[in-house]
Amino acid sequence: MDKVIIFDTTLRDGEQAAGGSMNIQEKLEIARQLDALGADVIEAGFPISSPGDFESVKLIAQKVRRPIICGLARAHPKDIDRAWEAVKGAKRPRIHVFVSSSDIHLMHGMKKTREEILQLARDMVARAKGYTDDIEFSPMDASRTEPAYLYRILELAIDAGATTVNIPDTVGYAIPEEFGRLIEGILKNVPNIKRAVVSVHCHNDLGLAVANSLAGVRYGARQVHVCVNGLGERAGNASLDEVVLGLMAFYGVRTNVDTTKLSRVSKTIARMTGFTLADNKPIVGRNAFAHESGIHVHGVLRDPSTYEAFSPELVGMQREIVVGKHTGTHSVKQKLAQYGVEVTDEQLAKIVDHVKRLAESGKHVDDAELVALASHFAGQDKTPRRIKLKEFAVFTGVNITPTAVVAVDVDGEVRRGSKIGIGPVDAALNAIRSVLKDSVSLEEYRLSAITGGSDALCEVSVKMRLDDDGQVMSVGKSVGSDIVNTSVEATIEAIDRLYLRKMNLGKENIGK
Repeated sequence: MDKVIIFDTTLRDGEQAAGGSMNIQEKLEIARQLDALGADVIEAGFPISSPGDFESVKLIAQKVRRPIICGLARAHPKDIDRAWEAVKGAKRPRIHVFVSSSDIHLMHGMKKTREEILQLARDMVARAKGYTDDIEFSPMDASRTEPAYLYRILELAIDAGATTVNIPDTVGYAIPEEFGRLIEGILKNVPNIKRAVVSVHCHNDLGLAVANSLAGVRYGARQVHVCVNGLGERAGNASLDEVVLGLMAFYGVRTNVDTTKLSRVSKTIARMTGFTLADNKPIVGRNAFAHESGIHVHGVLRDPSTYEAFSPELVGMQREIVVGKHTGTHSVKQKLAQYGVEVTDEQLAKIVDHVKRLAESGKHVDDAELVALASHFAGQDKTPRRIKLKEFAVFTGVNITPTAVVAVDVDGEVRRGSKIGIGPVDAALNAIRSVLKDSVSLEEYRLSAITGGSDALCEVSVKMRLDDDGQVMSVGKSVGSDIVNTSVEATIEAIDRLYLRKMNLGKENIGK
């Protein structure tokens, strides 16, 4: 009683999600991953629904040997016969028979009376039992079925040979306490219920599929239908990872699921189905173990349990410290330490401030860009700055000659200048050189994106030369999100270093 059977229906109900079709080889790969994950039952498909579904169920039954392989069938002879043809090659085959039970379904869907449905359920379960001993029976829309009638149909199905009775909340209509009491009522009022495993199948129309599933287990269910990533009809089904972790956390029951494989299986199915995971998806979402807020990062670095319910390694994930708008010094220092980069407190403050400003503009700074920023600011602090950029603007566009205006502080004296160029960068560099009395040439200009993407930080490297002494050269580097601004910063740094080199060689100051 301390174990819950995990019945995975990703390949059946999950594929019924609008636009979620998969081919035969993709289904086989998913079935193999579910096998490795430890799913007890794999509902491989609905064999009567299409030739492709039949072939995929048949192939999975032949190739995946450890778990029970299940085929879905309506309470109809042709469905049941077809399901058996598909699963009979399995080492452990199961037929899952379902029929509507709620009055609203009988009236508008089945067009049958309650008594006719009782007879149909009994006969079709018995027909399936003629093929295999492992039969699951589902009264569809059970959560909206009158309890007394539900008890009767379950009793008849068990007498006819059902070994599992599954209680579907077909339209995600129930709330946890109500659904739990429904399971409790079944266990108390169906006379032969001990001859079958009670299962639950919950849809997520109100966002309660996982909560209802856990409530079902709390009140006695010992099988849960799940889908990887919560796939399924409409708003989907109970998510496998959330159910398994919830069972571990709250009820102390065990499953056969290897939780360390949850992330891998989740990403595989997201890729194959085209349904990408929301960043904030619990357990396996990109942000599930990502921390940006300075307070949170500080706490997690001291003791992960301060802001994590369980370790990321438990589900095959990794903790990520994100640098952004809410980043604190602990985040940046820890992130840089991962790459062996050490900075002073003053440099750290500058880096954090720059990261925040970039984030305010909508730019996400990744690890490579952060390391480049650290290198840039560390390099700036090695020598005192004698030439500083005070103001800068550039005007460019279609049928407009690029023009730049600058104000540069040279040893405390602010000088202003403007120049045109063949492009905004050329105009900016010409304007800077125009405020210097000494002639300075651009020997080399290199631009590279640190990472991919149109918003990637760029790194600019310039080599400058003093024209009256070709031996005096220097290099300036800068990192930023704007090519023109970054080019200007690199040029100012190169000229500042050029000035210091000339001074160290005993020459007159540039611009004096």
